Amino acid sequence: MIIEQERQDKAAGQALKRTDLRTRDLVNQAIASLPTLGVQRSAAFLAAMNVPPEIAVRCLVYPHRRRAAA
Repeated sequence: MIIEQERQDKAAGQALKRTDLRTRDLVNQAIASLPTLGVQRSAAFLAAMNVPPEIAVRCLVYPHRRRAAA
């Protein structure tokens, strides 16, 4: 759902801006820990911090789908 909406926004030429800096910082922290902790533990960290699962999966497993910095 969210990914599809992002694709529609990009197709419409709308720039996506981050509004949730806390989530951005948590995702950055999880990505930085990937080499030492792995995907499963990084995902568990994001889940414990209430990051929506679709965002966690998109950022950890599909890094090319991560939004550009705003």
